[in-house]
Amino acid sequence: MITRERDPLMPTIVLCRPLHASGMALLEARHDVTIRTLNRPSAKDLADAMPGAHAVLVGLEKVDEALLAAAPELRIVSRFGVGYDTVDIPACTRRGVVVGVTNGANDLSVAEHTLMLLLAVARRTIDMDASVRAGKWMIREGRPMGELAGRTILVVGYGRIGTRVARLCAAFGMQVMVCDPAFPVPRIAADGFTPVTDIASVLPRIDVLTLHCPLGEDTRHMVNRETLGLMKPTAWLINAARGPLVDEAALIEALSSGRLEAAGLDVQLHEPPDPANPLLKLPNVVLSPHNAAAPLECNEKMSVRAAKNMLELFDGVLDPGYVVNPETLPNRRNM
Repeated sequence: MITRERDPLMPTIVLCRPLHASGMALLEARHDVTIRTLNRPSAKDLADAMPGAHAVLVGLEKVDEALLAAAPELRIVSRFGVGYDTVDIPACTRRGVVVGVTNGANDLSVAEHTLMLLLAVARRTIDMDASVRAGKWMIREGRPMGELAGRTILVVGYGRIGTRVARLCAAFGMQVMVCDPAFPVPRIAADGFTPVTDIASVLPRIDVLTLHCPLGEDTRHMVNRETLGLMKPTAWLINAARGPLVDEAALIEALSSGRLEAAGLDVQLHEPPDPANPLLKLPNVVLSPHNAAAPLECNEKMSVRAAKNMLELFDGVLDPGYVVNPETLPNRRNM
């Protein structure tokens, strides 16, 4: 652990990872805070570092009642990302702890990564690369390659990432359907896409299902045996959101039996996966290690926003647009 010590009366920030230099520069320029930098700590190491902390920056580290109890002075949990399924939001809210996210920082990177997975599935990129390296110039066997143009894709989740994915897919000539209960049907239609209010009704018609929604009890295993059974056997699944959105056992069964043609996954149920996981051995799956937001440019944007969330909370100017539970903001508690 690297610590920059200051006056004990100053706010203390615990970082679960070093930030990009631009984000660190923002923090280090402030001589009114203390910084403790960890490196992807275990749950115990993080808990041990929390006494006296006023802010903590977390990646996928779990923030639960036990961790909150170890940090009675905590004022903000700053997520390095936009998902917050590893943070107990109700527990934070009860304690008046703000949960900040980096909205707007990773939209482009995740959307581009989604298209990368989609193209890799369509063109069998991994297979072709391995074939050339093995001295076999062209693979004739196996599933055929395909074009994206003309295929129908259902984008589930129309937030900052889903909207970008929809536009990129349209640019490739795909027929884009969108489902998101949070967005009015007229808004989706006005954007030039086909609104969907009942996913099951369109599953037999789509060629690709791509997920861009948060993980919650209402979305966990939203793609399951029944869902997959409604899809065409030539269809593909793309998931760059959260692994538990998909019933992994059902997906493995569908991919192994030919019930589903292929999948592109940036996330899995357990990360990293067990080496014995059958997904790792299926030739019709393209995998990446939950790194859709890993590009250097994205890392910098998320680092800056995550740092600002903490500093702006201390300064009393944090915009509620970056907060999951804005009712915890000091200037909103009495509203």
